[in-house]
Amino acid sequence: MKLSTDRPYSDPEKAARKLLDIARATEPVDGKIYIEKINAPMLYLERATPAEYKAGLDLAISRGWLLLHESGTFVKFTQAGTDLFG
Repeated sequence: MKLSTDRPYSDPEKAARKLLDIARATEPVDGKIYIEKINAPMLYLERATPAEYKAGLDLAISRGWLLLHESGTFVKFTQAGTDLFG
């Protein structure tokens, strides 16, 4: 008997892509996308766990799609991240 279902964002690649979609739909302020504008939809609307959110964010940063400011308060798209959306 299977007691749990597969989580849609257990794959960091899927979580990262969803984060990029959310960030792209967010209106930047001076080129900055404040972190709460992407973490709230990911955690509360998409129902990702904090670990899934963090894994997706880390993957997006490591692949060079997003830059996280040293304060951790905002991200910016890199050219590689922008190119993903053609």
